[in-house]
Amino acid sequence: MKIVVDAMGGDHAPDEIVKGAVCALSEDKELKIVLTGDEAKISPVLAGLSYDKSRLEVVHCTEVITNDDAPTLAIRQKKDSSLVVALKLLKEDEEVQGFVSAGSTGAVLTGALLRVGRIRGISRPAVCPVLPTAKGGKVLIIDAGANAECKSVNLCHFALMGTAYAKAMGVENPRVGLVTNGTEDHKGDPLHQEAHELLKTLPGINFVGNVEGRDIMSGNIEVAVCDGFSGNIALKTTEGTALAVMQIIKDNIKASFWAKVGYALFMKKAFKNIKRVMDYSKYGGAVLMGIEKVVVKSHGSSKSESICASILQAKDAAKSGLTQTIKTMLENVDLEVGGEV
Repeated sequence: MKIVVDAMGGDHAPDEIVKGAVCALSEDKELKIVLTGDEAKISPVLAGLSYDKSRLEVVHCTEVITNDDAPTLAIRQKKDSSLVVALKLLKEDEEVQGFVSAGSTGAVLTGALLRVGRIRGISRPAVCPVLPTAKGGKVLIIDAGANAECKSVNLCHFALMGTAYAKAMGVENPRVGLVTNGTEDHKGDPLHQEAHELLKTLPGINFVGNVEGRDIMSGNIEVAVCDGFSGNIALKTTEGTALAVMQIIKDNIKASFWAKVGYALFMKKAFKNIKRVMDYSKYGGAVLMGIEKVVVKSHGSSKSESICASILQAKDAAKSGLTQTIKTMLENVDLEVGGEV
């Protein structure tokens, strides 16, 4: 299986992207990677690394899409950019089963739609990151930013795609919660009330009802369904809270001699485990659900470890047959919900 990687996307491209790709090759001996980007910048990084050259290919590109570019215009005009060339390979090469980029979120979303295509029957694609839970499991937030305004049919499709992804991750019967401002059935605005009623009868969905923001990482659900506006705020707040809590702990340990002693003697291992669990970069990127092939959007500030995790995430999602699972689930959905809008 090949995964194509946009080597020029992200704040630390191409160095950290290339290092992450080489790391993924060492983690999975059956993996092949194609790097798209400026060969003159990629080659010096590869020269300092040890890797299986038979499993890594560089496709030279002369252009780069940046965060300053208008996404739709850039996708149409910068045809030799690392992003567009990578998506072209994803679309046309049967051996290429997944794509990873830490570049412009808007450009990745737009490019995936225009160049690869949407799964027929899915009303809108959705961004789906993975977060740890208090019980040691994982929870998917869908949507986390692709659709600021939604209809109830979109939220139903998000629930369906989130369920398919959770199953691909090994959860037999994922619990799906609709994130709103209260757990009672009548809570939320008309959009969420209508979505709630649809989700209760949607085939193949283990809908457990409304959940509040504090429940997302409780471990009581595996899929948190959100409109993109709320989901993005929830995701960014969670990330910011995790960083703030770790900083507060660090500052308090440094504040006194006895705190330092207690940390060194008794708590060092525990805090390292907490930091490891809360480090979202270890969980890879966010899968763009609803596209014909697997697309993973990594955080723009991703370092090599996160890129490596994203590549392995893309490979595992493709190997599990995620796209086909979504299509199969759609076949059992009522046309009123499954139709395009």
